[in-house]
Amino acid sequence: MKKLLTIALLILLTVSTIFASGAKEETGPKTYKIGVSKLLTHPALDAIAQGISDYMATTDIPYEIKEENANGDISTCASIAALFKEEKVDVAVGIATPTAQAIFNALPNTLQVYSSVTDPVSAGLTGNDLVCGVSDMVPVATHLELIEKLTGAKTVGMVYTSSEANGISLMEAMKAAAEAAGVKLITVAVANSAEVRVAAQSIIDRVDAMYVATDNTVISAITALSDVCIAAKVPLFSADTTSSFDTDVLLAGGFDYYKSGLLTGQLIEKVIKGTKPTEIGMTLLDEASLELYINLDVADKLGITIPEDMKANAAYLIKDGKNIK
Repeated sequence: MKKLLTIALLILLTVSTIFASGAKEETGPKTYKIGVSKLLTHPALDAIAQGISDYMATTDIPYEIKEENANGDISTCASIAALFKEEKVDVAVGIATPTAQAIFNALPNTLQVYSSVTDPVSAGLTGNDLVCGVSDMVPVATHLELIEKLTGAKTVGMVYTSSEANGISLMEAMKAAAEAAGVKLITVAVANSAEVRVAAQSIIDRVDAMYVATDNTVISAITALSDVCIAAKVPLFSADTTSSFDTDVLLAGGFDYYKSGLLTGQLIEKVIKGTKPTEIGMTLLDEASLELYINLDVADKLGITIPEDMKANAAYLIKDGKNIK
């Protein structure tokens, strides 16, 4: 009898073990959480976010993207970074310098990819082996040369954001280029986009041309800036082609930020698949990929003649409100 009971217990234990192991949940491939923090809504940054999303859709990586918008507020950038930390994202992406800085400070042990950061070194985005990204430093000296060639300007105005590292870096770069070229640069600082119109009005009667760099806060108010310039018959040059459409910007020379987003997506894929961020480092957008935008309607209003070779090299040529290229 005891022998029978022993056998029965052994059978019961065996069956229980089988059922227990069978009850284990099947574990599929890991789904990677990608947190994307965007400084604010404007065409260039929106294009980057879209490029990231489109590129990731072409990969074989199971992923989910959580996109947050700081609406131009620095404290919100920090709140978003804290949220990403709480949610334990696998990769944190900062689009623009303030969001990248907030992520850098809040998530030191998380993979990070920055995008549209003009000067990562000055922004303090170095010293962490988990960080890499895309820089969009524009050739301001080349832009100044274009301005001189087209208008003969001897005094150039520039509105910049004093609270953004990239805004300061670009202003300093233009200042150096202007000194080298013998051009006078008049600058005025703003703290937010609401101040751009008044800032431009404060210097517009002292300049021959106005220049706006890839300063996110100022670019987000490009319509207000262009309104001031066209009313005073002062040509406006921009480093961002994406946001120049439907404005009175005369000429823009900038990167295709959708392609920048695709490149950012490539970096995200690489770090997820095991490439060390230190092997990637800072990736610069190719100067050869700069696109030239010319608004012939604005040129007519200002009485400026656009050389034929410049028209031929333009990626976008606006006539009667439409792109004719």
